[in-house]
Amino acid sequence: MIHLDTNLLIDLVTVGCPRIDLIRTWLRDGETLAVSAIAWSEFCNGPHSREQKDAVFAILGRRVHPFDAAQAEQASRLFHYTGRRRGSHADCMIAAAAMSQEAPIATRNIKDFQRFEAYGLKLNPIPTE
Repeated sequence: MIHLDTNLLIDLVTVGCPRIDLIRTWLRDGETLAVSAIAWSEFCNGPHSREQKDAVFAILGRRVHPFDAAQAEQASRLFHYTGRRRGSHADCMIAAAAMSQEAPIATRNIKDFQRFEAYGLKLNPIPTE
């Protein structure tokens, strides 16, 4: 299983995005894709059409994993361990959700997620081009 960060969900509804081919390859190779409820919420902020949102939900096989108390506590630890950076709490939550399932997080925000590797996050960095 690979957890997708919000930026890859956005890529899925961006016409001509080169990362769509990477995601197709993962699916063709039998990889399971999922997202945390946190990343899904960020994606749902749009802008996108209902059809685009439904298409991404289908690509994920409806795997939007809930965010629970244990993940919340892990996210808080990550927030503290990495310097309590303003605006970073959502990334801490997305990382904690992936960590709870021992799944790598695929993201273009490599710099924002690298700091969590020291605490157990498996990172699947996606180059921007």
